[in-house]
Amino acid sequence: MSRLDETRHFVPVRIAVLTVSDSRTLAEDKSGDVLAERLTGAGHHLAQRAIVPDDQQAICDFLAASIEDSETYVVIATGGTGLTGRDVTPEAFRSVFEKEIEGFGEAFRFLSFAKIGTSTLQSRAVAGVAGGTYLFALPGSPSACRDAWDDLLVHQLDYRHRPCNFVEIMPRLTEAAGVRARK
Repeated sequence: MSRLDETRHFVPVRIAVLTVSDSRTLAEDKSGDVLAERLTGAGHHLAQRAIVPDDQQAICDFLAASIEDSETYVVIATGGTGLTGRDVTPEAFRSVFEKEIEGFGEAFRFLSFAKIGTSTLQSRAVAGVAGGTYLFALPGSPSACRDAWDDLLVHQLDYRHRPCNFVEIMPRLTEAAGVRARK
Protein backbone atom coordinates (compact mmCIF):
# COMPACT_ATOMS: atom_id res chain seq x y z
CA MET A 1 0.00 0.00 0.00
CA SER A 2 1.24 3.50 -0.79
CA ARG A 3 1.86 6.15 1.83
CA LEU A 4 3.21 9.66 2.34
CA ASP A 5 6.73 9.91 3.68
CA GLU A 6 6.47 12.85 6.07
CA THR A 7 10.29 13.13 6.25
CA ARG A 8 10.24 14.42 2.66
CA HIS A 9 9.12 17.94 1.77
CA PHE A 10 6.32 18.66 -0.71
CA VAL A 11 7.61 19.79 -4.11
CA PRO A 12 5.11 21.94 -6.03
CA VAL A 13 5.00 21.31 -9.77
CA ARG A 14 3.89 23.67 -12.53
CA ILE A 15 1.00 22.06 -14.39
CA ALA A 16 -0.81 23.24 -17.54
CA VAL A 17 -4.48 22.35 -18.01
CA LEU A 18 -5.76 21.93 -21.56
CA THR A 19 -9.39 21.42 -22.51
CA VAL A 20 -10.01 19.97 -25.96
CA SER A 21 -13.42 21.09 -27.20
CA ASP A 22 -15.13 22.68 -30.17
CA SER A 23 -17.94 24.05 -28.03
CA ARG A 24 -16.73 24.99 -24.53
CA THR A 25 -15.50 28.33 -23.31
CA LEU A 26 -13.52 28.90 -20.10
CA ALA A 27 -16.73 30.02 -18.41
CA GLU A 28 -18.38 26.68 -19.26
CA ASP A 29 -15.36 24.44 -18.70
CA LYS A 30 -16.32 22.40 -15.65
CA SER A 31 -13.70 19.71 -16.29
CA GLY A 32 -10.91 22.27 -16.54
CA ASP A 33 -12.25 23.88 -13.36
CA VAL A 34 -12.05 20.54 -11.53
CA LEU A 35 -8.44 20.01 -12.57
CA ALA A 36 -7.34 23.59 -11.83
CA GLU A 37 -9.01 23.57 -8.40
CA ARG A 38 -7.63 20.18 -7.44
CA LEU A 39 -4.05 20.80 -8.54
CA THR A 40 -3.84 24.20 -6.82
CA GLY A 41 -5.60 22.78 -3.76
CA ALA A 42 -2.88 20.14 -3.56
CA GLY A 43 -0.21 22.88 -3.56
CA HIS A 44 0.85 22.79 -7.22
CA HIS A 45 1.00 25.80 -9.55
CA LEU A 46 -1.29 26.31 -12.54
CA ALA A 47 1.19 27.12 -15.32
CA GLN A 48 -1.46 27.78 -17.96
CA ARG A 49 -5.05 27.01 -18.79
CA ALA A 50 -6.30 26.86 -22.37
CA ILE A 51 -8.99 25.52 -24.66
CA VAL A 52 -8.18 24.25 -28.13
CA PRO A 53 -10.53 22.74 -30.73
CA ASP A 54 -10.76 19.02 -31.50
CA ASP A 55 -7.95 19.33 -34.01
CA GLN A 56 -4.84 17.17 -33.90
CA GLN A 57 -2.48 19.94 -35.03
CA ALA A 58 -3.87 22.45 -32.48
CA ILE A 59 -3.40 19.90 -29.71
CA CYS A 60 0.13 19.09 -30.88
CA ASP A 61 0.99 22.80 -31.06
CA PHE A 62 -0.13 23.31 -27.44
CA LEU A 63 1.85 20.26 -26.31
CA ALA A 64 4.96 21.41 -28.19
CA ALA A 65 4.79 24.86 -26.59
CA SER A 66 4.30 23.35 -23.14
CA ILE A 67 7.21 20.94 -23.62
CA GLU A 68 9.41 23.82 -24.79
CA ASP A 69 8.47 25.87 -21.69
CA SER A 70 11.16 24.93 -19.18
CA GLU A 71 8.83 25.90 -16.33
CA THR A 72 5.98 23.51 -17.25
CA TYR A 73 6.53 19.97 -16.06
CA VAL A 74 3.07 18.45 -16.57
CA VAL A 75 0.18 18.88 -19.01
CA ILE A 76 -3.21 17.46 -18.11
CA ALA A 77 -5.75 17.54 -20.92
CA THR A 78 -9.45 16.80 -20.75
CA GLY A 79 -11.65 15.94 -23.70
CA GLY A 80 -11.37 14.31 -27.08
CA THR A 81 -10.55 10.81 -25.82
CA GLY A 82 -13.72 9.07 -27.01
CA LEU A 83 -14.48 7.15 -30.17
CA THR A 84 -16.18 9.71 -32.40
CA GLY A 85 -14.62 11.08 -35.54
CA ARG A 86 -13.72 14.37 -33.82
CA ASP A 87 -11.95 12.64 -30.89
CA VAL A 88 -8.25 12.93 -31.77
CA THR A 89 -6.59 13.73 -28.44
CA PRO A 90 -4.90 10.30 -27.97
CA GLU A 91 -3.57 10.41 -31.53
CA ALA A 92 -2.14 13.89 -30.95
CA PHE A 93 -0.56 12.90 -27.65
CA ARG A 94 0.92 9.68 -29.00
CA SER A 95 2.46 11.58 -31.92
CA VAL A 96 4.59 13.58 -29.47
CA PHE A 97 5.32 10.93 -26.82
CA GLU A 98 8.90 9.76 -26.45
CA LYS A 99 7.62 7.11 -24.04
CA GLU A 100 4.07 6.08 -23.27
CA ILE A 101 3.02 5.36 -19.69
CA GLU A 102 0.76 2.42 -20.50
CA GLY A 103 -0.10 1.79 -16.85
CA PHE A 104 -1.87 5.14 -16.56
CA GLY A 105 -4.60 4.30 -19.06
CA GLU A 106 -4.90 0.80 -17.63
CA ALA A 107 -5.21 2.08 -14.05
CA PHE A 108 -7.68 4.79 -15.08
CA ARG A 109 -9.94 2.26 -16.81
CA PHE A 110 -9.66 -0.13 -13.86
CA LEU A 111 -10.82 2.59 -11.45
CA SER A 112 -13.47 3.77 -13.87
CA PHE A 113 -14.89 0.26 -14.31
CA ALA A 114 -16.01 0.23 -10.67
CA LYS A 115 -18.06 3.38 -11.31
CA ILE A 116 -19.35 3.10 -14.87
CA GLY A 117 -18.90 -0.57 -15.71
CA THR A 118 -18.26 -1.58 -19.27
CA SER A 119 -18.75 2.00 -20.48
CA THR A 120 -15.11 2.48 -19.51
CA LEU A 121 -14.22 0.61 -22.70
CA GLN A 122 -14.99 3.84 -24.57
CA SER A 123 -12.23 5.71 -22.71
CA ARG A 124 -8.93 6.18 -24.49
CA ALA A 125 -7.15 7.95 -21.61
CA VAL A 126 -3.40 7.98 -22.25
CA ALA A 127 -0.21 9.32 -20.70
CA GLY A 128 3.41 9.66 -21.69
CA VAL A 129 6.56 11.70 -21.51
CA ALA A 130 8.17 14.06 -24.03
CA GLY A 131 11.05 16.48 -23.52
CA GLY A 132 11.01 15.88 -19.77
CA THR A 133 7.32 16.80 -19.53
CA TYR A 134 4.58 14.46 -18.34
CA LEU A 135 1.51 14.45 -20.60
CA PHE A 136 -1.88 13.12 -19.47
CA ALA A 137 -5.05 12.95 -21.60
CA LEU A 138 -8.30 12.39 -19.70
CA PRO A 139 -11.92 12.06 -20.77
CA GLY A 140 -13.95 15.28 -20.89
CA SER A 141 -16.34 14.69 -17.99
CA PRO A 142 -15.81 16.38 -14.62
CA SER A 143 -16.24 13.03 -12.85
CA ALA A 144 -13.49 11.43 -14.96
CA CYS A 145 -11.20 14.36 -14.12
CA ARG A 146 -11.98 14.01 -10.41
CA ASP A 147 -11.35 10.27 -10.51
CA ALA A 148 -8.04 10.61 -12.38
CA TRP A 149 -6.80 13.35 -10.07
CA ASP A 150 -8.06 11.97 -6.76
CA ASP A 151 -7.13 8.34 -7.34
CA LEU A 152 -3.99 8.57 -9.47
CA LEU A 153 -2.41 11.93 -10.21
CA VAL A 154 -2.52 13.52 -6.76
CA HIS A 155 -0.39 10.64 -5.50
CA GLN A 156 2.04 10.30 -8.38
CA LEU A 157 2.60 14.09 -8.52
CA ASP A 158 3.48 14.22 -4.80
CA TYR A 159 7.20 13.86 -4.07
CA ARG A 160 6.35 12.40 -0.66
CA HIS A 161 4.39 9.48 -2.12
CA ARG A 162 6.06 6.12 -1.51
CA PRO A 163 7.25 3.72 -2.67
CA CYS A 164 7.77 5.87 -5.79
CA ASN A 165 6.31 8.82 -7.70
CA PHE A 166 6.65 10.76 -10.94
CA VAL A 167 8.18 13.85 -9.30
CA GLU A 168 11.28 12.13 -7.96
CA ILE A 169 12.28 10.90 -11.42
CA MET A 170 11.66 14.20 -13.24
CA PRO A 171 15.37 15.09 -13.33
CA ARG A 172 16.11 11.76 -15.04
CA LEU A 173 13.48 12.01 -17.79
CA THR A 174 15.95 13.64 -20.15
CA GLU A 175 18.86 11.21 -19.72
CA ALA A 176 18.63 9.97 -23.31
CA ALA A 177 21.02 11.47 -25.80
CA GLY A 178 19.49 14.30 -27.79
CA VAL A 179 16.77 15.14 -25.25
CA ARG A 180 16.90 18.68 -23.91
CA ALA A 181 17.73 18.82 -20.22
CA ARG A 182 15.26 20.40 -17.81
CA LYS A 183 16.39 23.20 -15.53
